[in-house]
Amino acid sequence: MSEIPVEAAGKQDDVRRALALLNAAGARIGNSLDLETTARELLDVAVPQFCDLASVDLYENVLAGDEPRPVGPAPDDEPAGSGAAANGAVGTAAHNGVLPRRRRGPVGSPRGEVRRVAFASAVSDAPYGYGLADDENRPEGAGAPQPYLGQPAEVGSTHCYADHSPYALALRTGRVQNIQGQDGSVPAQFGAVVQSTLAVPMVARDRVLGLAQFSRAKGSEPFGERDGALAAELAARAAVCIDNARLYRREHERALILQRSLLPPGDPEAAGLDIACRYLPGNPATEVGGDWFDVIELPGHRTAIVVGDVMGRGLRSAVAMGELRTAVRTLALTDMEPAEVLGALDEIARGLGDAPNKRHSRRAQRGADTDLSEVYLATCIYAVYDPVSRRCTFANAGHLPPILVEPDEPALLLEVPKGVPLGVGGEPFEEIEVELPDGAMLALYTDGLVESRDHPLDEGLDRFRSALTDAAEPLEDTADRVLRTLNVHHGEDDIALLVARVEGLDEGNVGDWTLPPEPRSVARARELAREQLAAWQLGALGDTAELLVSELVTNALRYGEGNIRLRLMLDRTLVCEVWDAGQVQPRRRRAHDTDEGGRGLQLVDLLSSGWGSRRTPTGKAVWFQMPRPEEGAVTPDPTEALLSLF
Repeated sequence: MSEIPVEAAGKQDDVRRALALLNAAGARIGNSLDLETTARELLDVAVPQFCDLASVDLYENVLAGDEPRPVGPAPDDEPAGSGAAANGAVGTAAHNGVLPRRRRGPVGSPRGEVRRVAFASAVSDAPYGYGLADDENRPEGAGAPQPYLGQPAEVGSTHCYADHSPYALALRTGRVQNIQGQDGSVPAQFGAVVQSTLAVPMVARDRVLGLAQFSRAKGSEPFGERDGALAAELAARAAVCIDNARLYRREHERALILQRSLLPPGDPEAAGLDIACRYLPGNPATEVGGDWFDVIELPGHRTAIVVGDVMGRGLRSAVAMGELRTAVRTLALTDMEPAEVLGALDEIARGLGDAPNKRHSRRAQRGADTDLSEVYLATCIYAVYDPVSRRCTFANAGHLPPILVEPDEPALLLEVPKGVPLGVGGEPFEEIEVELPDGAMLALYTDGLVESRDHPLDEGLDRFRSALTDAAEPLEDTADRVLRTLNVHHGEDDIALLVARVEGLDEGNVGDWTLPPEPRSVARARELAREQLAAWQLGALGDTAELLVSELVTNALRYGEGNIRLRLMLDRTLVCEVWDAGQVQPRRRRAHDTDEGGRGLQLVDLLSSGWGSRRTPTGKAVWFQMPRPEEGAVTPDPTEALLSLF
């Protein structure tokens, strides 16, 4: 048997090592959708099996999720040096000792700003930064900047490449550059350690994302042509994974922006309630969820508070959350009871899945499997608080129960009947009414706050209750302490938290009278309103409020039934309600020039900041509200409004 030549055996060993390295790259690179992690995985494969030192630099716009420019020559209308030829090939201008004029854009050329996202070394005394360009320290009048080692390129730092350097050439052409220590491209300080470097552009889908550098120290075999091809293959595999992570990060951030835009900004205000809210999205490695909360002002200084969670993740869940939140606000303003609101919301949730369900039925006829992920399901708890009666009505659609903390009492879970989630259908929702004493604290939340893989639900609820110990503590401090106490950094799910302290309207801020259904009640209502406004030191609103009260009481006499109830409430605004036993809701119409009546509700609309009607257990209530006048402000003259109607 003839012996295999030593040279041929060496080549076979090289092939085996290359195949083993590629197999390792296939198994270890791209296991996450995080750009920085993927870059580190590339270096874990390369060092020390392929090289002694390695780093990965990515363009700043790639890290931001923006689209990199393709490889190719720069546009003719742009000077050489940076920018609009982003992440693509850029021609270098002859400079004769003067730097080429730079582009304004940050990407695509050697002047594009890159960030070091990963570094690995098997050499203990290796310099941390190499192949960098330093323009600030370049002597005046010097030629093109040389690679610089004065400032180490730590992971997370940003830098630029010199226009003439082989690193910039690799980015411009999209080709590997083999840099030997003796060719002058590597500084003397670096040459003391490294004898050979491969500058490898990271190209995915014909677009350059950044640069990988592989270096071998002195004493190791210099890089050859086969090494360059192997390095290009490693970088290409990592580049595809990094580009996938970039696309995912971009879509995740867009979905997160959409989700945040659908949540109420800041801490909302409500009559009789002090409110603090917190929202924490899941980490970027997980898709956005459908958690939401809302605070809705209702007539009569009442407030609806809502917390919900659309099952599933991703952009579809965020969009479904927005649709359900809009539907909740619309239904709440119709003044339906909480159980009725959830019943109507359930119909809407099922309607969102009608089109997919129709497709499911067609698939079922063909024997295809049904994709249940296309069915919209959500949990939701809806509560309405009345600051006058200090009673809160709850309805629950499969959501976690609220937590109530009364003064000097431990936190307890409210036993709210737990209905089926929204979108299931077939079951009515129940509601309960609870009296909340002044100073009590109410907490509504989503499951991400109290449940994760490492912490079961019961444990999370116990920790949550133990964190709500002081009902008198400022709510902002309470919300922050809850987030510090509980495991909120697992990133598995979004977290929504709404904490409210009950501060009902003082008896002195409410005037309530019952009037007989007689014509003289109109004058009596005007008198009562004038006296009450004077007691509240709101005499500036007297003439206007008296006129509007008389209009509503007159309408109750003419079109309503039974006794008339007049109620004035003062908080951030003045609210007037006129109750009667009639079921017919008033409707504003435009009176013609020859009509003698029909202008009462038009006048109410002109002189108030808002008006409407709502159902009551015994009939209806018609209301209007007026803002409290600022000091020195001039109140509108009702005479001008009267004249404008004719």
